[in-house]
Amino acid sequence: MSDKENEPALVGSHVSPRLVRTRLVAGFAAAGTMFLYLAVKVAWVIGALAGTVPTAFEANVPAWIALNAVTIGMAAFGVALGLALAQPWGMRLPAGLVLLFAWTASGFLVSLLPYSALAAILSAAGVGSGGEDGTDTSGASLPAWETALISTGFAGMAIGLVVAAPIYMRERWPRAFTGTTADVRPAAIRPRLSAFALAAAAVPTLLWMYWAAGGIAGLNPAARELWVLDSRLLVGTSAVWALLGAWSAWTLSGRGRRRVPLGLPMTVGFIASGSLFAWNTWRILWALLPITDQEPLRTPAVAVAEHGTATAAGIAMLVIIVRAYRNNSVSPNHLSR
Repeated sequence: MSDKENEPALVGSHVSPRLVRTRLVAGFAAAGTMFLYLAVKVAWVIGALAGTVPTAFEANVPAWIALNAVTIGMAAFGVALGLALAQPWGMRLPAGLVLLFAWTASGFLVSLLPYSALAAILSAAGVGSGGEDGTDTSGASLPAWETALISTGFAGMAIGLVVAAPIYMRERWPRAFTGTTADVRPAAIRPRLSAFALAAAAVPTLLWMYWAAGGIAGLNPAARELWVLDSRLLVGTSAVWALLGAWSAWTLSGRGRRRVPLGLPMTVGFIASGSLFAWNTWRILWALLPITDQEPLRTPAVAVAEHGTATAAGIAMLVIIVRAYRNNSVSPNHLSR
């Protein structure tokens, strides 16, 4: 998707005024809730510079500050993205810039919604997801109000993106949502690219499915007690997203030439590939900047294989999505007549 393909004459032509208003509300909601997360992170860095650091992170204060500085930047971009999705000037931003931030943010946050829903259901049913005593130890070192603001920021931004981003993209790039996968030119995506995406995705998917089922091979023996139900639930939902991304890559590559509505693999693949890239890149950064004495959950070799292949798969899937868009032979102008 390039600036030449913004198709300004088509903006809004396939979206009702009601949906445009929905995009505006959702975009502002995303920006507002993410600002809460940003405020907490800024407070943490200021507190750390003043000598106040949570006990669990006293082992490496510089890394704690550096990592939170990174998340401040990410949160600031999240606020800007929400505003861009809501405001008219967002339609005039460079296509690549919008797509990059929307892809990364959706990968981080939207992909967490199924996990969050399942965790909430288990919690409501009285099933503990934390340590062996059945208690949830996540966030135990943080005050309740900070945890609430962080959770609100994540959830609000994720839901805002779920609503606003598809409408924005439907307005700006209608050709990505018109026609079927059979309308993508067969030569658009080389078999080697789709084969690479599928092979790269297979490595983390198999690992995540195995761990979600209770397997322990490849896990760090020194951190085995940290591998609780919550961890298994998280890798299980990650495996589902990886499978959806693989399906999207396979479908958009024209294998079997099934007439699937183009918007479905485009949307699913966008979120799934973003999840593979964003989360595994983040985990690599976390490994490079350890801020606690906590043992890593994976052994080093397994972590490199897991995060490296997942990141590569996410990038390859995005390339497939972009090429499928550019080679969609259906014209929105023709369809609207």
